Amino acid sequence: MFRSSTSPSSADNGDATPNTRGHDGTGRTADTAPTPITVAYGDGIGPEIMAATLQILEAAGAHIAPDIIDVGADVYARGIAGGISDAAWASIRRTKVFLKAPITTPQAKGVKSLNVTLRKTLGLFANVRPVQTYDPCVPSGHPKLDVVIIRENEEGLYAGIEHRQTAEVTQCLKLISRPGCERIVRYAFEYARAHGRRRVTCMSKDNIMKITDGMFHRVFDEVAAEYPDITADHSIIDIGAGRLAAHPSRFDVIVTGNLYGDILSDIAAEISGSVGLCPSANLGEAGAMFEAIHGSAPDIAGYGIANPSGLLLAAVTMLRHIGQTAVAERVHGAWLATIEDGIHPADIYDPEHSTAKVGTREFAAAVIERLGRTPVALAHLAGDPARNTAVSPRPLAPRPRPTKQMVGMDVFLDWDEGERDPNALAETLARCGTHGLSLQMITNRGVVVWPNGKPETQRTDHWRCRFMAEGDTTTDHQALVALLESVRLAGFDFIKTETLCTFDGAPGFSVGQGQ
Repeated sequence: MFRSSTSPSSADNGDATPNTRGHDGTGRTADTAPTPITVAYGDGIGPEIMAATLQILEAAGAHIAPDIIDVGADVYARGIAGGISDAAWASIRRTKVFLKAPITTPQAKGVKSLNVTLRKTLGLFANVRPVQTYDPCVPSGHPKLDVVIIRENEEGLYAGIEHRQTAEVTQCLKLISRPGCERIVRYAFEYARAHGRRRVTCMSKDNIMKITDGMFHRVFDEVAAEYPDITADHSIIDIGAGRLAAHPSRFDVIVTGNLYGDILSDIAAEISGSVGLCPSANLGEAGAMFEAIHGSAPDIAGYGIANPSGLLLAAVTMLRHIGQTAVAERVHGAWLATIEDGIHPADIYDPEHSTAKVGTREFAAAVIERLGRTPVALAHLAGDPARNTAVSPRPLAPRPRPTKQMVGMDVFLDWDEGERDPNALAETLARCGTHGLSLQMITNRGVVVWPNGKPETQRTDHWRCRFMAEGDTTTDHQALVALLESVRLAGFDFIKTETLCTFDGAPGFSVGQGQ
């Protein structure tokens, strides 16, 4: 068995390729201690597939010292609200290499996703999800699929900032930063250049979300100009997802936001043959986390039928990351040989292409039996560099701060009186204008209902009321506070405000019908 580690090694310095002193590519010499890594068995099918993965790594000669931690359901049950203890955090920060099995995230209730918390807290900004097909051994209908999806890991809707604001309306804030956009886009181009890939496609929805997704697209175009050797293009996310599903060979590297990347990688994984085949690497400046892209699948937990391939291939990526390349290739080659021999777990079993349907333990045993084998039908995938994630983008250049001027405020109200008549609401609010601020428009769920609203527009109890400085003047915090006091005295329940500002003279807020 691997011995547990409690002492740091060269992996602690955060280098992208630590512990590389060995002559065989494993990072091993006579005086080299095994590389400490943190391991979490997770829940659902996690314990089963992690046990299989570690068994294969040990048999292959991986020179690692796992430090086992508990995260997820069992930790929540012990009353630790975050699902992870201080000791577990300390282990991850010490080793800087984390191999994690799936963790169950409650749906529509319960605690915030621990997966998201781990990525964001540890600064793991780049989520690299390579997807390939294994035709003819695992038929998919897309034999040329070979795409790497690079997903921004820290921002967007996955910030998890949600509120119920009225009886009828909830909100989720989508936060996008320029440094976050630039960092992930540069990573994507550096990754493409390092791995001989010729195209990077940005996907966003900036025809609708012109400020948030618009920033992502604008930064992409700016950064792309610095990489003339790589073709750069953009696709609206909806048609881009459709094209990925129908014609995946059109794509090489895709860079996109957090939610979009999650969805796109699952689409690509499914059309490759199974979501159970795909690994994921989460990279940051101070560490890395490796996992399968799929979830904990509690419906099949305990039956011994889960496919460990996604986690195993993530472990292969981890071995490359810590400099144990020879062991990584030994495991990868054995896995490919197992797949081409038709030894398949249930999710990829097909009587026409498989020779045996096996459970988790049997599949692990088959991989171990083939250690040292060289694949034949899938030889072109052996040693694939697409899963080597050790890329360090250039530091972000400082940017001058724009001139910011305050020009108004959006006041959000919980208002449910009479027939919800926006004209009646506007009549009262117009008298609340003060200190050079006047009511300009009222929207309901983003649609203008005053002035010149349409009777067909459905109205909820949630209203955005825009007050702007009159003429071309600006305003200040004192005037905004006075406005809110006037709204309060008029008997309204304000639930949220947004200060409206220009940046170098350009509006920093949505304008117009339907915005």
